[in-house]
This record gives sequence, C-alpha cells and structure tokens, in this order.
Amino acid sequence: MAHPSDRALLVLHTARLKGFADAEPIARATGLLVEDVVAEFELAREAGLATRREGRITGWSLTPDGRAQVGAGVRAELEASGGREAVRDAYRRFLAVNKDLLTVCTEWQLRTVNGQQVPNDHRDAGYDEQVVKRLRLLDDATQPVCDDLAAVLDRFGRYGPRLSTALTKVEAGEGDWFTKPLIDSYHTVWFELHEDLLATLGIERGSET
Repeated sequence: MAHPSDRALLVLHTARLKGFADAEPIARATGLLVEDVVAEFELAREAGLATRREGRITGWSLTPDGRAQVGAGVRAELEASGGREAVRDAYRRFLAVNKDLLTVCTEWQLRTVNGQQVPNDHRDAGYDEQVVKRLRLLDDATQPVCDDLAAVLDRFGRYGPRLSTALTKVEAGEGDWFTKPLIDSYHTVWFELHEDLLATLGIERGSET
C-alpha cells in the first residue's frame, strides 16, 4: 500500500513545486478541497512557513523556513515508505525520456524552415499531428513510471492522470495544453513531476547528469 501524505505537507510541497500559486490550482493538483488548502496555508502563515501576496497577481509561496521544512518532510516521508530504491529507479527511467520530452515540446513551439528555426504557427496540421503522436509515445513510456511511483508514495498518484488529461486535450485540438504555462499543460505537469522527484530524493537540479 502506498505511503499516505500528511495534508499540510502535501499542500506546502505542491506550493513549493509550483513556486507561486493560489489555492485553486493547488487543490486541483492535490485533489483536496479548496477550503482545506486555504486552511493549511493559513496555519502555515501563522507558523512563518508561507506568505500570501495580494494584488493583480494573488497567491501563496513558501518562506525560506517553509522550503527547508517541506524539503525535510518529503525526504522523511520517503524514508518512512521504505521505497527509496523504487523511487530512484523510477527517477532514472524518467530521465531516460526527459530529453525526448523537451525536444518534442520544442518541436511544438518551433519549426525548422530553410535551415532556421521559426515559431510554429500551427497552420501545418500534418506537422502538428506528427508531434502529437510523438508525445503520445512518450506518455506511453511515462505512465508506468508514474504508476510505480504511486505505488510507493500516494502523492505521486495524481501525476499520471494529470498528464493523461493534458494529452487528451492536446489530441482533441486544444494546443495550449501542450506547453502553455500557468495551466496544467503537459509540460507544466511534467516539470512539476521532475521537481518532485528531485525534491524527494534530495537532488539538486544543477547536479543532474
């Protein structure tokens, strides 16, 4: 049985992965109710672990103390699960397709015309179709990785469905769900999964091979 996550840790860890976000996207990413997310953030603010910014862009972010506490929390959660080797193996398999995913995202955003890269205006349906097919193949390779992670830590269980949702929207012609930031696009969810693996294993991104 997968190791469950403490609700407070789940909320704050998701905020750490996103960097800055309001309660609604945190709730969607975690499957929690918005009011429960807000309650955890309020407790974290009282403890000096989170801050809220109001104005044109409103949302929550972690303080340095919050980031440190969450980092320690997810690493302790991994040790409690007894699944370090399984997560490390999944991370290695993730890295094996990570470069290909970034290449596919670049192909979606740019095209090579007369030897030069230009923005993809998405008027060539055949070109876009081939890129989306490559994304489907990468997703087929990634879903088993997500399943294996979810079998160790419960909080990893939402990545597979989130990636599938984004891919379904892309295949239905909603191109924003390929790489657009600030929504749960395929690239956005992929980036969060990558950050989650690094944080869980205590790996600095700069040290990644």
